Amino acid sequence: MVNPTVRELVEMRYLFEERFIVDSGKIADRLGVRATALEPALAATLPSYPPAVESIMRGMTAPERYTHGHHDSVLRAHRWRTAENSAGYLLPHLREGLSLLDIGCGPGTITLDLGERVAPGQTVGIDRVSRPLTDAREAAADRGLTTVAFTVGDVYQLDFPANSFDVVHAHQVLQHLTDPVAALREMARVCRPGGLVAARDADYAAMTWFPLDPRLDRWLELYHRVAIDNGAEPDAGRRLLAWAHQAGFQDVTSSASAWCYSTPEERQWWGSTWAERVTESAFAQQAVSAGFTDDSELQDLAAGWRDWGSAPDGWFAILHGEILCRAG
Repeated sequence: MVNPTVRELVEMRYLFEERFIVDSGKIADRLGVRATALEPALAATLPSYPPAVESIMRGMTAPERYTHGHHDSVLRAHRWRTAENSAGYLLPHLREGLSLLDIGCGPGTITLDLGERVAPGQTVGIDRVSRPLTDAREAAADRGLTTVAFTVGDVYQLDFPANSFDVVHAHQVLQHLTDPVAALREMARVCRPGGLVAARDADYAAMTWFPLDPRLDRWLELYHRVAIDNGAEPDAGRRLLAWAHQAGFQDVTSSASAWCYSTPEERQWWGSTWAERVTESAFAQQAVSAGFTDDSELQDLAAGWRDWGSAPDGWFAILHGEILCRAG
């Protein structure tokens, strides 16, 4: 097991770096300069540790930058997710008594749904940072689920022995990684022979909406630039099958499903959520820090989202790729 003190230091460094992105973007915008001009001074505020600890931390973490961050507008969107609307392809394969690992669990809404289906089997949800796990633990207590636990973890170096779980699941995770194939191999390592490694990811280029609006076109273009700048793959859905094959899986079932927002309530929620995310979340700050946009344009994009949300004919669909991989 990893020393808890070192794990806490890893998380502290990650949170400081996320805060660094936000602060550099906001300060630069106020001064009328590029965020990169401020990075040397602000970087001095990041914590440093003894060489031995730094070495362990480098071994535990990959240089990932989460495009969305953990602003409340992001977590609100994540809390909407359920096993039914986000893991339907996996549900027929679950039964009581299976053990399950949910990677990138966030506030745990999907994790708890899955945990209910496999209880009394044990379920573990992991996330890179602890902030969303507070909500997850509270929700588990509210639902009386004693077979579900949440902890901080790293998908590249899962803190479990080989063959620990019957099912290893990741929802909207691989798209944010610089090496999704390595992550799938690590997921396979902790999955028992004959078990399932399951993943579902959106495909941003396949998103479509009505009414058409050049501001939403620009939002999608900007999201692609930021995600790719982070070393991620925003069009992951179409690549899941290829990644599974590259990871060494022989028995893979690939499928697709979609989210669709079209009722007045869905439009208002989705439009207002992204109007806030496009100005307040880490995505917005990363876009400004990289010089891809400025606050004025982001405000215009937010208005575009609000206008879409209020359109009586508004319709938005998100295509997802899915894979079920049988562990060898």
